[in-house]
Amino acid sequence: MPIKHFICFDKLLKKYEKHLESGDSFLAETAKRIVDAQSGYPELREGFSDLRLLDKYREVIDNILQDTFTEALSSNEIKVASLPYTDVIIKTSKRFKQIIKEAGDNFEPELRNSGEGMDYIMSCVVILNVHYGFDLDFSRPFFYDIPDSQGVMRHYRILYNADFIDIIPTEKAKKITQEDVEELLENPYDVTLWKDKIPPESFISKGFVIANMFDVSAEQAISDIKSKLISKDNLRSGKFMQELQETFRSFFRLPNIKVGLASYNEHREQFEEIVGMGFESFLLNGEETKKCSTVLCQASFKKLIKDNSYFTITDVERYFEMSGGSDLYKGLKEQEVQSAIFAPIAYDGRLLAILEVVSEKKGVLNGVNAKKLDDVMPFIVSAVVRSKNEENNRIDAVIQNECTSVHSSVYWKFKEEAKRFIGDQLEGGSPTFREIIFKDVYPLFGQIDIKDSSKARNLAIQRDLMIQLSEINDVLTIAYGKWNLPIYEELMFRVNNHLESIKEMLHTNSEQAIFDFVNDEISPVFKHLKKADNSLEKHILAYESKIDIGTDSYYDHRKNYDESVMLINKKLSAVIDKRQESAQEMYPHFYERYKTDGVEHNLYIGASISENLEYDNLYLNNLRLWQLQVMCEMENVHYALKSELPVPLDATSLILVYNTSLSIRFRMDEKQFDVDGTYNARYEVIKKRIDKSYIKGTEQRLTQKGMLSIVYSQKKDELEYLRYIKFLKSKGCFTNKIEIVELEGLQGVSGLKAIRAEILYKTDKASENTYTYDDLIEALKD
Repeated sequence: MPIKHFICFDKLLKKYEKHLESGDSFLAETAKRIVDAQSGYPELREGFSDLRLLDKYREVIDNILQDTFTEALSSNEIKVASLPYTDVIIKTSKRFKQIIKEAGDNFEPELRNSGEGMDYIMSCVVILNVHYGFDLDFSRPFFYDIPDSQGVMRHYRILYNADFIDIIPTEKAKKITQEDVEELLENPYDVTLWKDKIPPESFISKGFVIANMFDVSAEQAISDIKSKLISKDNLRSGKFMQELQETFRSFFRLPNIKVGLASYNEHREQFEEIVGMGFESFLLNGEETKKCSTVLCQASFKKLIKDNSYFTITDVERYFEMSGGSDLYKGLKEQEVQSAIFAPIAYDGRLLAILEVVSEKKGVLNGVNAKKLDDVMPFIVSAVVRSKNEENNRIDAVIQNECTSVHSSVYWKFKEEAKRFIGDQLEGGSPTFREIIFKDVYPLFGQIDIKDSSKARNLAIQRDLMIQLSEINDVLTIAYGKWNLPIYEELMFRVNNHLESIKEMLHTNSEQAIFDFVNDEISPVFKHLKKADNSLEKHILAYESKIDIGTDSYYDHRKNYDESVMLINKKLSAVIDKRQESAQEMYPHFYERYKTDGVEHNLYIGASISENLEYDNLYLNNLRLWQLQVMCEMENVHYALKSELPVPLDATSLILVYNTSLSIRFRMDEKQFDVDGTYNARYEVIKKRIDKSYIKGTEQRLTQKGMLSIVYSQKKDELEYLRYIKFLKSKGCFTNKIEIVELEGLQGVSGLKAIRAEILYKTDKASENTYTYDDLIEALKD
């Protein structure tokens, strides 16, 4: 340390020597007694650093400090005579001794945040002010953190009285200039620099300081609660709840209280668990949600929900008996809670959540100490309001991402318009959100469709209906054999008619007609038969066990079909979504993907899409090549997946090439982009009809299993894609089977052609290499 401390009472004794000449006889006699008491001990005036002498001269030191530590106030004041910035204690008040005793055996008080580095620098600042005459602000609060007899941490602020200490330079002390001080102030944590300017033990101190301490536990707890709640990172940390519990224990001076929190859903009038923050709720008692009308009694409902005021329970057992076993008190009893405070967290008159403070001892939480919450509730309300807003933002983000996603490539445009909208709103206007339009963009469309999906679906429905009708017929046959009632024979006749009607083909209205027939006429009869005969009941229960709850009919073959479609869509979507991440890095472009009976996607690229990057048609060429590769990869994924499907469905692939730029507009009503303008609508017409088109002059559909069809209308597009196919064929994506076909005219569209290239399926894991347009150019050079 820069200061070597010597315990010395000379400065205090000189004050007493002045009192010897006082006209106040009592004061003079007291001074004489103290001066005489120390007269035989020169070390007390000269100073000493050997702490063992404190015990040797204990009686004399107590006499010297008698007035400083008045006996009448010793049990109330928290006071210590010590050396500055150290834990050396010369004398204490009775109150301080009691505090240390209650802290436990071998407890040694230490200054909070003390350390060699900062203590050294703080001592230097004192030297600069006292000895060198600079005026530096070194005010810094000092604290002792000491547990009480119950283990609750108490906090004591220290105020030093330095009237009885002198700082004296030694031969090690250096001259300090204004430039030196400025350098030190620019490097407040460089201990080496401070030690160079003010070397260790270059000063000595003679004397002692009086440390007066004040219990600031409540203020400290409020400050801790405030700081914990202000930081959103704290709210999500794993230790937050545990630290908050400890802070509330210090705040209430109660060792065993617990803190809980329950969110309030105003629309559903229920309490809900707060997820992800470690909060438990004593109102919910382990459940995720509870209706307010269920969990609260009439009195608590009025106070918390209607009045937004505290509701205290001093004795849970007594309240339980008085209420006749209310669910609120029953739940608290189950959790061994004996007293509790429930504080509404409300903002603008709306209840947001309930703060719960509970104890296992009755009476310790009550209406009196509940008032202490007044000091912290504003901070808790602010934190909950912020947390609710963040939660709403996260919910909005999820909804946007999952339901009405605005793609990242065009988000800047929406953000720009939203800023304008908010600006107009703040200026008192009546803003409207203007339509978002991107002009002169080039479209790319692709789809992998499940081949003959309607046939496969109808076949699945047909099989389920036939099995269901056959089992119904079996039950009716048994019933007719037992009772020989004509009504059963008539029902069997109608069942057989339905079976005959769907044996060859499932008609449009067949499924609904059979569903109505079973629900309206068969189900009531089966309900009667279950009661009439035990043996029939077993057959009917066996039939009903195969009925799907969701569809209220047989759902076996249809389930296999639906699961196959879902799995195909999931796998193919994952491929293109993952590939999109790298494609966006090449050049930003709009991307959207839909799941139907297969997966289709739209891409739009152009100068207006990017916020600040220059556009070149090279990026369009690159994206077309990328799309071709990804379609091949998705085909390979389907090929590998097919054997694992409940129903081995085939798939067909198609790409539409459109060489004219167009405009897309965000439709506010539909929350999606659409092609803008009547002329551009031709693109949408082609897109919707081409997968059903036929090869000109034949009965053959364009899209075929194992072939990638690329539809176009311009010769230059044909040449461009033939180059791509030749390049990708060299990379193992296509076979040599490539053909160019002309398509039958569609309604309102004619002159379309298509390249059909046979896909080379890989038995090993599909390559994840993506080749760029530059790779193509290099290959063509070779």
